[in-house]
Amino acid sequence: MKVVVGLGNPGIEYAETRHNVGFVLVDMLAEAWGLSFRSKYQGLLAEGAWRGERIFLFKPQTYMNLSGRAVRELTAFYKIPPEELLVVHDDLDLSLGKIRLRPQGSAGGHNGIRSLLAELGTELFWRLKLGIGRPPQGWDSAKFVLGRFTDEEIPLLEDALGKSGKLVQLWLSGESEKGMNLYHR
Repeated sequence: MKVVVGLGNPGIEYAETRHNVGFVLVDMLAEAWGLSFRSKYQGLLAEGAWRGERIFLFKPQTYMNLSGRAVRELTAFYKIPPEELLVVHDDLDLSLGKIRLRPQGSAGGHNGIRSLLAELGTELFWRLKLGIGRPPQGWDSAKFVLGRFTDEEIPLLEDALGKSGKLVQLWLSGESEKGMNLYHR
């Protein structure tokens, strides 16, 4: 049993912002796989199968800074070990269009990841980082991550989302190393 968690903030005002790329990717996967979400465990949960294995797509609805509460509730109920968890989130330290898959690590200043670390009590869960780049000089980082992508940025975002979808499939298939070799460029 595996879980792909997209991090983001609920509500129309946050839809398609830089901070919500985790939600965007999970929504894209649910649509491609014909899965629908229902309210469960302080989030939106979709259930399916990948090559005979039960999988969940999950979008915490607790707001970014409390994402760990919802994820802990889901993983505790199903007794899902942290290493079977893939968390998709935005990353300021990666340029727009870059993606990185990591089996563990620190929060790196990301409040959603910080919440997961606190609630799960471990850093041994997978992360798929989608680069959103740094804000322009003089911009407030919080305002930047809660802003929408520009028309010029959309093609880079769409390319990264396409690659990320393929990388999630490799992760689900147990081919994380292959995925990292293909997409970490």
